[in-house]
Order: sequence, then structure tokens, then C-alpha cells
Amino acid sequence: MDAVVKTSTSEIAGFDRPAVAVVEPQHTLRPTQQEAEEAVRTLLRWAGENPGREGLLDTPTRVVKAYRELFRGYDQDGEEMLSKVFEEVEGYDDMVLVKDIPFASHCEHHMVPFVGKAHIAYYPNGGVVGLSKLARVVDVYARRLQTQETMTAQIANSIETALKPRGIAVLIEAEHMCMSMRGVQKHGASTMTSRFTGLFSKPEEQARFFTLVRMGS
Repeated sequence: MDAVVKTSTSEIAGFDRPAVAVVEPQHTLRPTQQEAEEAVRTLLRWAGENPGREGLLDTPTRVVKAYRELFRGYDQDGEEMLSKVFEEVEGYDDMVLVKDIPFASHCEHHMVPFVGKAHIAYYPNGGVVGLSKLARVVDVYARRLQTQETMTAQIANSIETALKPRGIAVLIEAEHMCMSMRGVQKHGASTMTSRFTGLFSKPEEQARFFTLVRMGS
């Protein structure tokens, strides 16, 4: 496991304390599949179940396999998804909007799903990306333990880094199961987050963006 080792000293009654090594882990070493499956069995027992009964015998293997798919975003790079830029756009410089991009993510606080849709727009600055790439960027960040606020910022930051557009608008709407299945249990409550940069900092551009997003909905 990669780590940063720091040394420090402090004065006590006029004397220096010997340097102490402080190990700060940078990355968490992934456990083996066997260790992950045993963790699932532990949770099943904690919930009051018997992981040895017939219906649950293969559940740990299935859960680990499902987690590999649900959290594959940790092995992907959002900016890399946008690395291919098409510059032959015949001088097109108006808004590019991809709306109603469905996604499913997991709350990092309770590890339960939140589902919704994302709307992304940008003003090109000499080039555009394939429309499907914007949907893939959403998927990269959704397939991680997330907060909706962080996910919104990550999508906007990736587009900014890769394209350097004249403006970015990201709007995410989602229902959080941690709010509808537990806690206050308010089914149907929707959370909206947004990020606007560049030209989209202007109220009139935000109004145009919202109008186009709602058009046909």
C-alpha cells in the first residue's frame, strides 16, 4: 500500500522529542474476493440471517459480483471519456445539450441507491465531443459512492478540464432511497443540484437552459 511517511519533533521541557514516523495511507488496498464475501456473510449474520441456509449460500458471491459492476466508476476516468474532440463542426458555437440522462448511484452515507437523471449543456470552444460521451461521464461518477452535490461538481469539472468550453451547465435531479426508505420516509421527494460556469453564469443563459430542459418533458 502506498503511503507518505512524515517525521516530526516537539519540544518538551526544553528537550526535543525523538522524531516519530507518521504513516498516512494514500490508497486503500482492496481485499480479496474471499474477504469481501466473508464481509457479506458477517452483515447477513448481523441482520439476523443464517448465511448457511440454502437461499443465501450463493448470496455473498452475487453481492460481490454486483458491487464490482455498481462501483466500476472507481476504475474509470471521466476526463479520459472526453479525450476525443471533434473540431470539424463548421463553426458551430451555440449550446450543445444532452438531457434526461438516466443514472443510478449509491449514497456514501448509507450505501443505498439514489436514482434520477442528469442534464448537461456546454458552449463549444473550437470542438465538440460525441454525445454519448457525456452520458458515459455521468455513468463514471454515478458508479461510485457519492453525494449528489459532489457528483454534480465532478461532471462539470471533467468537462471543463477536457474541453475548456465557454460555459457549462449541469443539472441533476434524483430521488434518494435514504430519504424515502428510511429516516423521514418521504417517497417521491426530489433533490436538485446544479453547476453553472462561464456563459451559463448569466441569468438569461440559465433561463434558456431550463426552458430547453423542460421542453417536451
